[in-house]
Amino acid sequence: MKRKTGFLWDEHCFWHAGGNYAQLAPVGGLVQPQVSGGLPEAPETKRRLRNLLDVTGLAKDLVLSSAPKATREQLLRVHPASYLDEFKRLSDAGGGELGLRTPFGPGAYEIAALSTGLVIDAVNRTLDGELDNAYALARPPGHHCLPEWPNGFCLLSNVAIAAKEAIATQRAKRVAIVDWDVHHGNGTENVFYDDPNVLTISIHQERCYPQDTGDFNDMGTGDGEGFNMNIPLAPGGGDDTYLYAMDTLVLPRLTAFKPDLILVACGFDAAIFDPLSRMMCTASTFKQMTEKLMQLQDAKLVAAHEGGYSEMYVPFCGHAVLEALSGSEKLAEDPMGSRANGQQPNARVAAFHRSVVDELVEFFKPTLA
Repeated sequence: MKRKTGFLWDEHCFWHAGGNYAQLAPVGGLVQPQVSGGLPEAPETKRRLRNLLDVTGLAKDLVLSSAPKATREQLLRVHPASYLDEFKRLSDAGGGELGLRTPFGPGAYEIAALSTGLVIDAVNRTLDGELDNAYALARPPGHHCLPEWPNGFCLLSNVAIAAKEAIATQRAKRVAIVDWDVHHGNGTENVFYDDPNVLTISIHQERCYPQDTGDFNDMGTGDGEGFNMNIPLAPGGGDDTYLYAMDTLVLPRLTAFKPDLILVACGFDAAIFDPLSRMMCTASTFKQMTEKLMQLQDAKLVAAHEGGYSEMYVPFCGHAVLEALSGSEKLAEDPMGSRANGQQPNARVAAFHRSVVDELVEFFKPTLA
């Protein structure tokens, strides 16, 4: 069944520039500049996704638009004025770096506010009934950004700000954030750690990034205790592990929580060809996870782009998610399908990964439906 799916994007977001890094190391001393230059978080993964939608024709089945920049009032729901002022000052002065691995060039404040605005508008238009669901091609990403300390390529907490906006405008009372970026969503977790109205779930490669967050014991504090779920997985889990975790942990927890809105922090760096992780998922994994979330028909669904660093493969993962959201018959065949499937864990390794998930199911059992 075809659905009215929004795809929010803006060329300006592709113009955000990182600093003088080679992969994750600052250039200097023995670290030589890369030919491609800059951080792994580069525009081409996102631009190629946008291009692929035109080539397959899927773009014609989507509602394409940009959105207004997030306002200062909206940003202040997560970030203090002192942080926003310093970010704007450096941005106007030609760029700089705040926090850890968050370099930026001139105009970055406005581009980041636009990235956040895409997510806010996707959420508002979906909750208002203008769209059935939506995908925001946000860049720079946001799930690592704490209120006063950006890190991991993230300058504003896009998804958290959009969730706060939905609740503040009374479009939603209960919001769930499902983060399947391969890195722990530490920034989003931090924002809502004591909030019982926002359930945060992060599926990630254990101790990948950040190395000191994402433990399954971290379940929230105060009124928010029990409303944060971390699902740390061992490297190499692949399709089976992610889908098994969705069925046994994510869906039961969402069913028990009964959200009005599910926001997906939609990173594609758990994919098999990503240079920053070892989780071995395929484009089909992301499509099937999206389809599983769509089974929860009482909740509106919006996805916001986060990580993913394979220029070749990210577009196919994103296309697969949009196929599921829209119900379009315009598909993009996975160019690495047989190779990716052939490298999935064998039965013995798959059994080990399932046993890890089973242990988490036992731990979280009191919170599951």
